[in-house]
Amino acid sequence: MNMHTQPQRTPAETALIDAFGDRLSLLPGDGAVMLKRDDAIEAIKHGLPTRRIESWHYTDLRRLLNAVPEFDPAAAAKAIAPIVDGSTVLSLLNGVSSAKAPVVEGVSVQRLSEKLTDGSIAPGLDPYGNDDAIGALNTAFVADGYFVDIADGAELEKPIELQNLQAGGQTHVRLAVRVGTGAKAVIVERQAGEGAALTSSVSQLVLGEGAEVTWLIVQEQPETATHLAQLKAHIGKNAKLTLFVMNAGGKLVRQEIMVRTTGEGADFQLRGINLLAGDTHTDVTMVLDHAVPHTTSTEIVRNVVTGKARGVFQGRINVHQYAQKTNAKMACNTLLLSDDGEFSTKPELEIFADDVVCGHGATVTEIDHDHLFYLMARGVDEKSARGLLVKAFVAEVIEELDDETIVEALEAKLDEWFVTHG
Repeated sequence: MNMHTQPQRTPAETALIDAFGDRLSLLPGDGAVMLKRDDAIEAIKHGLPTRRIESWHYTDLRRLLNAVPEFDPAAAAKAIAPIVDGSTVLSLLNGVSSAKAPVVEGVSVQRLSEKLTDGSIAPGLDPYGNDDAIGALNTAFVADGYFVDIADGAELEKPIELQNLQAGGQTHVRLAVRVGTGAKAVIVERQAGEGAALTSSVSQLVLGEGAEVTWLIVQEQPETATHLAQLKAHIGKNAKLTLFVMNAGGKLVRQEIMVRTTGEGADFQLRGINLLAGDTHTDVTMVLDHAVPHTTSTEIVRNVVTGKARGVFQGRINVHQYAQKTNAKMACNTLLLSDDGEFSTKPELEIFADDVVCGHGATVTEIDHDHLFYLMARGVDEKSARGLLVKAFVAEVIEELDDETIVEALEAKLDEWFVTHG
């Protein structure tokens, strides 16, 4: 007789299950939403993912998430200045949205708590596959967020900054954005806070025909926080999504990117920077589905690793059978500054079409000592010389963005990180 026993639950799993029971009566949602929540907590009861699950092979969440803070109703996060001056700011302070959203022409904003209460968000709570631990965690506990609808043809003059800020405890938020036909927008997703925390954040983005969006994720959680995030995007006909991701904080971080081209002529551009220091673990996992013909994508990720930090980039591109004329390229480059640092890269291509141009590559290197000697021979001290070389390695990716104001803001964030870790 074969007997299958459920492994003993970890303290983190037990804490999450107990917290759900304690908070269930406080969570908004109609019958459909509550059914989704029940399914989500059942998935958690089956155990957090381990390295035996291929998509979690380099981030054994069951082992790494060894403690979960309690919800802290007294935590009082405060809004911060936007990265780009003049941006329209929508703040979530310890998981709670603002009762009064700013007015922007061509943009409608609704609190997600309202869409949970009336059930209209329920279809969006479905998991992404069988191993969607972040989606399950978020669906079980999410109580608020924003739904942003950008009208057809709207061209926003200033960025919208979505701030998810925590001051300890747990926060679980969801950001849903629809961009209408021909609309253009810059959206900044800001993830930051202080104190010991567990945060989950799921962003859902739909681009209509001909829409153009630049979406920036700037994650700067403290080194006492676990940050689990997911971006799911559908790109319509002749639409373009430029996604920029900067990870510059967090004790345990996993950022998932799930993108699907749904219309011919769709274009996806990913540029990522992972700045890893201390005894931290950061995982960026991307799955890109080229589902229709004549679509393009390029992904470039740069990583800087120092201290005892560990990093992961998993990038998988699926080219479906009917997605002829796909052009897809992916590269991951890592600069190791410490003998104790680690970075694991796993690029994948799965191609079922025969008329495509696809490729991927990965490199890991150290600072070029000839370059270092050249700078030092001209009077630059060693620390400054190393800083210049490292900044040049990652700034090249930032400078690909078209907007000079955004480039300057991100380079300022880069400088802040180097002051502490350079």
